[in-house]
Amino acid sequence: MKNFLQNKYWKSAVIFGNLLALPSAAFAQSGSGNFDTGLGNIGGLFPRTGIANSGTFQDLLMNVISILLLVAGGIAIVFVIIGGYQYMTSAGNEETAEKGKKNVINAIIGIVIILLSYAIITVIANLVSTPAG
Repeated sequence: MKNFLQNKYWKSAVIFGNLLALPSAAFAQSGSGNFDTGLGNIGGLFPRTGIANSGTFQDLLMNVISILLLVAGGIAIVFVIIGGYQYMTSAGNEETAEKGKKNVINAIIGIVIILLSYAIITVIANLVSTPAG
């Protein structure tokens, strides 16, 4: 366990996580307790009724897909950051620099695929849901 806590990547992840938490702590008292106000606008993810009260199966499916693609996009962005960190700290080591470059390129390809899949799913859902005539 001691080696795990001394790992430089673990320390970087803890510092990065704390930096992400600071802005939300500054706005912790803003808003009136409503989910649609303040820093965490979760109401935008689930318009009007929320995921539990989706009117149709299609609405529920679109909400779940949106959340999954949002999580996948977040993971891809983390991989861009990790690859950039590897590239920046390679210190002339060509193998580490190549590994960092590959991570960044693959993560950007992943982000493009995520955006395209969201666009394709949205177009198909709109085509299916619009009545003919």
